[in-house]
Amino acid sequence: MVTGVQMLAFMGVVLLAAMAPGPDFIIVTRHAAVSGRRAGVAAGLGIASGVFVWAVVAAFGVAGLLAASAVAFTVVKLVGAAYLGYLGIKALIGAWRRGERVQVDAHLATVRALVAFRQGLITNLLNPKCAVFFVALMPQFLSSTPHTGETLLLSALAVIVTAVWFTVLANIVGVLKRFFTSARVRKVLDSITGTILVAFGVKIALD
Repeated sequence: MVTGVQMLAFMGVVLLAAMAPGPDFIIVTRHAAVSGRRAGVAAGLGIASGVFVWAVVAAFGVAGLLAASAVAFTVVKLVGAAYLGYLGIKALIGAWRRGERVQVDAHLATVRALVAFRQGLITNLLNPKCAVFFVALMPQFLSSTPHTGETLLLSALAVIVTAVWFTVLANIVGVLKRFFTSARVRKVLDSITGTILVAFGVKIALD
């Protein structure tokens, strides 16, 4: 049975991993800055959903197959790198074409929230390093013969920690949304985040 101390330690490790700058961080920051807190939180919830998937499959050993198979790992890695490159290039094209102030009505905000959730989920699921992370982490906090309740508990804790962190981040960045909707600032933001996403894609592909 997982003790309270083990749960706190597990949550601490997951929080540090979530706070580390990476594709997830950039996705949430960009959506919160461009479309507001709702979209940023949606992206964070998408990432948290991906974390839940990885935590569960790692606990049941499925992710271990991905981590152990060079071919499977490479395929997921390259697909994930291509997806990040796609998001980055899309942002760069938006920056080059931008010439007017950004206006976001309620309907568009809803659409963007759904898009943000999807992008957060896919970005996380296509990052094989998440599989490796949970394959290495979960066994340290599970008993030698873990039961389903134990596995789901740690998976839920991973989701809660991830969701809370990215919700906080989205709200902090979202406060500055009015500043980021300036056409000039938005162009700079798209250029920077697009370049970083492409760079992450290249890095993941070459690792």
